[in-house]
Amino acid sequence: MAEWRILRRWSEPELRERLDALAALGPNFAETADDPQATGDWTRYRSRSILGQEPPGPPQPDGIFERARAAVVDYEFSDPDIVRGHFEPDAPLLGRRMLLELRAVQVLRYLSGVVVGRVRHEQDEDGTTFGFRYDTLEGHIEAGVEWFVVHKDHDTGIVTFRIEASWRPAQFPNWWSRLGFALVGPRYQRRWHRHAHGRLYAIATGRAHPRGRPTLGAPEVVFERA
Repeated sequence: MAEWRILRRWSEPELRERLDALAALGPNFAETADDPQATGDWTRYRSRSILGQEPPGPPQPDGIFERARAAVVDYEFSDPDIVRGHFEPDAPLLGRRMLLELRAVQVLRYLSGVVVGRVRHEQDEDGTTFGFRYDTLEGHIEAGVEWFVVHKDHDTGIVTFRIEASWRPAQFPNWWSRLGFALVGPRYQRRWHRHAHGRLYAIATGRAHPRGRPTLGAPEVVFERA
């Protein structure tokens, strides 16, 4: 069951203890929307944006793609006022356990664990793709997966970012948390997506960004819900 607090954050030793405990946990679902045998009760939510344009061909050293890739690995695109990630930065990306501190209505905080279950790093004549997927662990308030993917089209030089989530409600600590999530969750979800694209745009293009807010001139974000 997800741990929660009102107004008060967890100390570094407390976070360290809870992060270590994730090693004993497994995913809190048996199948996902990626699985053709999956049941139909998954919510699928996607967003995408254009981060910028490089010269055609493979990614440029320290270019938009490479800066975005590094920021995705470090989870820097996430607005810490909504979702703050705690993890061991030196751990390999594949298999990395992450403790997500979820913040709602300014006063409520929840801790939920995830694990990086897949990593993509592909390049061919047409483009270069990098991303990872995390899977929710036992005790998470949601069950499912989420992809974070950066892609460069070699013909046009355009670099894009997309987020693809497949989830369903899981183990809430109390009834009012479940009700509150149903009422305000979609609004926070869209805000987090918009800020994620804005923050990554700012990082990839070298623009400064206010903490927790999309930068001025941030890209248009296209939302899709299946």
